[in-house]
Amino acid sequence: MVRRMTDNAPACPECSQSLKSGGFVLVKREDDGQRICRTLLRCTGQHAWWRWADRPEEPLEACPMPELFR
Repeated sequence: MVRRMTDNAPACPECSQSLKSGGFVLVKREDDGQRICRTLLRCTGQHAWWRWADRPEEPLEACPMPELFR
């Protein structure tokens, strides 16, 4: 994950702008069948990313349905 030197906010992998939290989304995880939150992150360039809230060390994934979280 790329981080900007000016703050500790993660940077958007696509445009390098700072990402801001967009809340949580409760979904069913396929690999273990548990209902777990995903942390939603957005940049001002309207890119949407998420990751498992209980696995913050894993890389960001492109949100497959960003239009639902505008």
